[in-house]
This record gives sequence, structure tokens and C-alpha cells, in this order.
Amino acid sequence: MLNPGDPAPDITLSDHHGATVTVDPSAARYTVVYFYPRADTPGCTAEACSFRDEWDAFEGADIAVVGISDDPVEDLEPFAEAYDLPFTLLSDPDGEVATAYDSYGEKQMFGNTFDGVFRNTYVLGSDGTIALAYEGVSPEDHAVEILDDIAALDD
Repeated sequence: MLNPGDPAPDITLSDHHGATVTVDPSAARYTVVYFYPRADTPGCTAEACSFRDEWDAFEGADIAVVGISDDPVEDLEPFAEAYDLPFTLLSDPDGEVATAYDSYGEKQMFGNTFDGVFRNTYVLGSDGTIALAYEGVSPEDHAVEILDDIAALDD
């Protein structure tokens, strides 16, 4: 797990429209980078919708939000459209960016072992360093937790 103060690894991936996107932490006061295992599954949908439901608060505080999974691009666009997600979803099919953020590796489910994305979140400061780090997050109310923690940083 990366820690506050660590430099944030670079992120350049395809977005849910297929365009190449480079995340620029200096473009906002803070940038939330959340890693999620699979689009359109119950936990991942709850997490994405929590960011959507708090979108006005994020936008009003100049906080960008980016979701990253190892889903192929063609799975992300229908997910973004179905839930009216106002932020960017990025495809990391080989887990390279997730690995750089200590958010990819061996997982077990239903007796099977496989490589996949861990549900971790990082808040990047505009200086390109990690401001906050969350490991193994609970998807419900995670967006509110982040907003509260960023408010505490600013106090």
C-alpha cells in the first residue's frame, strides 16, 4: 500500500470511450483514484453510485474522480451509461497501473485463485503525491468518507 507523502505513480489508460487519458493531479485540488474489481457487480455498482450521488460535492470542492478496473473498455461504457456516472472510468486490462498502486494481485473467490484488482482508493494531491490511502474499502458510503477526510485535511 502506498502511503501519504509517496509520489503517485503515473496513470495513462484508455477511458470508457476508448480514448487514451493521462490523469493529471495538478488539474484539480485533489484527485480520487479508486480501484474496483469488476464493473456492474453489486459492490462495484454501489461504490460507483456513491461517487455519482455525491458528485455535486466533489465537483464543488474541485475534486476529480477516476475509477480503474481491469475490465476491457467495451465493458466500461455500458456500465457508465447504465448508472449515469459523471466521472471517468479507466481500463487497466493487464493490471499495470493497479500494480503500481499496490492494488492488483492474487485473489481467492469460490475456491478459485486468480489475479485481480483490490478495492483500494487513493486521494492524490495537486502536487502529485498521495494525500490519503484506503485499503480494502467498503463500497457503501465510501464517497462520503473521502469527502469528510479531505475536509479534515483542509482544516
